[in-house]
Amino acid sequence: MTLLYGLITGLVFGFLLQKSRVIRYDKQIGALRLMDMTIVKFMLSFIIVAMVGVYLLREFGVVELSLKGTILGPNIIGGLLFGLGWGLIGYCPGTAAGALGEGRVDALAGILGMLVGASVFSHTYPTLKASVYTWGDFGKITLADLLGVNHWVIIAGLVVVYVLVLAFIERKNL
Repeated sequence: MTLLYGLITGLVFGFLLQKSRVIRYDKQIGALRLMDMTIVKFMLSFIIVAMVGVYLLREFGVVELSLKGTILGPNIIGGLLFGLGWGLIGYCPGTAAGALGEGRVDALAGILGMLVGASVFSHTYPTLKASVYTWGDFGKITLADLLGVNHWVIIAGLVVVYVLVLAFIERKNL
């Protein structure tokens, strides 16, 4: 049943990506150049809904969160590699798959690059685990844990900040 939920969620997310046109190359480049905030608006809206939804499901006992450790080394290096790849090909992994699904074969080079990168990562993981994965290990902690407040306080604060950012983007016609 879990796989079915994942499939349905993935199909809905893919449909929304396509309908909002965020899988278009020009939208990706526009976001990277801070000239078209369509992707930012889409993702902030999605984050708000998902954040509130997941925690509501948790409150009702429908889901259980399984936290991964917060380790700065792989997060920083992975983020830099992700950003570099996105900047070079004009697609992130999700939008590359969506673009290929729409028939844009330029995304295929990026997807092949992602597969090569995944292979390199899997072959170097033992070395990375002994080095990079030890840099800045904070364990399984959330922002609410770090600040010592209820998670709904953090969620409410983030929702307010995200809505203000969305309003600012809209006011500037980005």
